[in-house]
Amino acid sequence: MKKILSIFLIMFTLFSCTKKNADNKDDITPSDLSASELKITDYVSFNKDIAVKDTGKKEFKNISAIELAKDMKCGWNLGNTLDATNGEGLESETSWGMPTTTKAMIDGLAKSKIKTLRVPVSWARHIIDANYTIDPKWMSRVKQIVDWAISNDMYVILNCHHDNKSALEPVQYGEGYCPTTESFEESMKFLQNVWAQISLAFNNGYDEHLIFEFLNEPRLRDTKWEWAFDPWDKSCKDANNCLTQFNQTLLYLVRKTGGNNQKRKILVTGLAASLNAIIADQFVIPKDDEPGKLMISVHMYSPYSFAMENPGKIEFTEQMQQELSYSFSRLEKKFVSKGYPVIIDEYGATNKNNLAQRVNWFKYFVSTAKEKGIICCLWDNGIYKVTNNDFSERYGYYNRKTQKWFFPEILDAIIESAY
Repeated sequence: MKKILSIFLIMFTLFSCTKKNADNKDDITPSDLSASELKITDYVSFNKDIAVKDTGKKEFKNISAIELAKDMKCGWNLGNTLDATNGEGLESETSWGMPTTTKAMIDGLAKSKIKTLRVPVSWARHIIDANYTIDPKWMSRVKQIVDWAISNDMYVILNCHHDNKSALEPVQYGEGYCPTTESFEESMKFLQNVWAQISLAFNNGYDEHLIFEFLNEPRLRDTKWEWAFDPWDKSCKDANNCLTQFNQTLLYLVRKTGGNNQKRKILVTGLAASLNAIIADQFVIPKDDEPGKLMISVHMYSPYSFAMENPGKIEFTEQMQQELSYSFSRLEKKFVSKGYPVIIDEYGATNKNNLAQRVNWFKYFVSTAKEKGIICCLWDNGIYKVTNNDFSERYGYYNRKTQKWFFPEILDAIIESAY
């Protein structure tokens, strides 16, 4: 650990890396970036005197990602909490209207048979010096919540969430990242520093129950391509190239910290965490010297007209079932069948005062995903009431104050379908 804490700045270079295979859409193209080409020689420096270090030593069950995914069953997101970006210091946790997270909340999830907790975390607002040092109070708070979940024998997905900045102007020091050539250098510095510190704080004290997800919905914010992907568009090509290098660099960095991180499962995502982006030939999986440790992340609020659009459609139809089935089949064929489990780590259907239809949707969504070897983690932002016929972003399911579910019928549908 002392050796790791004393090493310094990662240098890196930018160059093209995406291979395309137009002959077979279901081929998986690994990265052609090597560690030597990326110049991953040392870790980023940060204030080792105040860094939150990893503690303890836990035996790591060295099983494949496919085996581990089977035990993850179903998950839930601690949304609008550690990912919130208002307020100062620890106050940011409640700045988007959610209560302070307690052990009772996490215990209640475990009692509900939720097996996986995704912990979205935004880091940029918690950098406290010129070395990108993360506030140790913030890191300690993240560790506390992760520990509560793992003490319940839950799996935990830990990520970098709302740190994706606008693509309309260069990212400045400490603001976060953006997958553009213009912001590449600062983005790389930010991401390497953040993940170096996360990797040092979460290593040998955490077994296979902790999973790293490098990025949440990395995208070209504030552009027409923010939520769309055209493999032949210049901006999309550039973003995909940058993202490929982010993923590969961060994987090398985490693996180089050794210990349990050398075997840790890693969730890899495509642009905007969209189905279209990861199904495209241009999506590149990073090269990993540890076989069977990578997982694929995707978000699905599908079909859009039912699950997200306001007002959209209220009835869950047979045609919508067919659309979902086709999407799951594509994911199974391209990834799961080749040893890369897929985690839909955000999904849900906004409340449109249509409980019976939503229950049917959840039953079909989760059960069909399970048939294809796909795990689902429910997005929960705590907002569930419909007012003035506004159905936008009503993704509240779990009452964090009472540890009860706003819609127990939906919980039942998820658990019955996932187990």
